[in-house]
Amino acid sequence: EEVVVPPIKNLSKQQSLTDRQQENHDILIKSLAEDRRYDNRRPAAACIVYKSLLHWHSFEAEKTNIFDRIIHTIRSSVENAESSGELAYWLSTTSTLLYLLQNTLKASSSSTKVPNRSRTATGNLFNRMVQNARSSSSGLGISNGYSGMVGRADTTSMIEAKYPAVRFKQQLTAYVEKIYGTMRDSLKREISAILTLCIQAPRAGRVRASRGSLKSIHSSALSRQASSVHWQNIVKCLNHTLETMNNNYVPPMIIRKTFSQVFAFMNVQLFNSLLLRRECCSFSNGEFLKAGLQELEQWCSRTTEEYAGTSWDELQHIRQAVGFLVLHQKSHKTLEEITDELCPVLSISQIYRIGTMFWDDKYGAQGLSQEVIGNMRTMTTDDSITTPNSSFLLDDDSSIPISLDDIARLMLDINPTDVEPPPLLRQNSQFHFLLQQHTD
Repeated sequence: EEVVVPPIKNLSKQQSLTDRQQENHDILIKSLAEDRRYDNRRPAAACIVYKSLLHWHSFEAEKTNIFDRIIHTIRSSVENAESSGELAYWLSTTSTLLYLLQNTLKASSSSTKVPNRSRTATGNLFNRMVQNARSSSSGLGISNGYSGMVGRADTTSMIEAKYPAVRFKQQLTAYVEKIYGTMRDSLKREISAILTLCIQAPRAGRVRASRGSLKSIHSSALSRQASSVHWQNIVKCLNHTLETMNNNYVPPMIIRKTFSQVFAFMNVQLFNSLLLRRECCSFSNGEFLKAGLQELEQWCSRTTEEYAGTSWDELQHIRQAVGFLVLHQKSHKTLEEITDELCPVLSISQIYRIGTMFWDDKYGAQGLSQEVIGNMRTMTTDDSITTPNSSFLLDDDSSIPISLDDIARLMLDINPTDVEPPPLLRQNSQFHFLLQQHTD
């Protein structure tokens, strides 16, 4: 006779809850992948994911796979992005979600302890990430023990995050860094190709012709017009990136950092090219570069400090070098006037390099006096003895200049409770908590 074993009610109920939870996760992930709307200038997906995780108490869970699934969806979308607009969308979404987490989560005493099940696989990596982030605030690392918004007085209402949530925040941080770096480097590559055409004035503009010749004047005008096109193309690249980021509501702080780093890159490329090519160190080439830099100055002015930030200041080396090239009566200047007034950010070896390579192809005037050149030669020789590896060339900084404190200080005008959910979630009874908060 067959023995009928009665079902274990609690086990059955637990299984049912797990299945329902899995279904909810599936729906949220589908929504994250497909719903790319903005609701009142906010990426809707970031707010809905945050609200769902909050409602499900996922941040306090010792074990859950929802965070890994979210990261997988982001990674897949970023890797398959076919345009800068898609990347900007994910930069906006990830930075907004990270902002919400940064001001919600704090570390619990057990959050930095890696569970036994994954200790061998991820323990060393995670502990190293935490240690690095605590000892350095340079990257978008974990800082201040996840203490939330800088200057926030009340941390009692913050949620104690367990290990999976802390790890999720670290992975999300890495994607903000990755997407930021990808967009910045893409703009650098675009501009780099044009910069090679901007470092030296077209030859036709530098050939001396008979004074007052109509042919000479016409040729010179055409030359200036052709050369200014290259600088205008750089401005077009800048405008396209600004428009793309603005259309996707990327936080202004991130836009400012992008342009500041790209301008610093242009400063390095133009300045190093100048110091490596004597034919570029002429008076007329200085005029050509000065006109181009004015295009960039006007762009910064039009763009305003909200988005341009310190971009114009990042060009100080090339601006001062160009100021030297177009300076009249160089032979009358003292070393102090050159180093303190005209080129204060340039080193003696950099000024010496430009000063000895300069030639006046327009007026035939002399450069710096032999006394000034001699003094600088002595100083650069002394410098080379004390610091033998010193170079007159600049290095490009490719680090990510955003910290979690920067993210916390974004002060985004975001109230995730009033974001309209998409139809997929609105029609599902398991997501009615989104509707309730929306209508309150």
